[in-house]
Amino acid sequence: MTQIEQLKAAFSESLGVAPDSDFERLAYGQTKGWDSVAHMTLVAAIESKFDIMLETDEVIALSSYSEAKKILLKHGLDLC
Repeated sequence: MTQIEQLKAAFSESLGVAPDSDFERLAYGQTKGWDSVAHMTLVAAIESKFDIMLETDEVIALSSYSEAKKILLKHGLDLC
């Protein structure tokens, strides 16, 4: 599984969105089910899948799928 597929899986599992969703449109406060509890579940899933530890400012900044990709790129992950 590629890293981008792992990221999509983290979003699907944590937020309950379909695997064929338009992930680029997913955003906190706009995606049904993405509340504060689901947000922390998503953070835990991302940290687990990529064996990283997100900083507090990254947890706060993780407000969309697009932002998650930017954060992971800063951690040196290849999301191609």
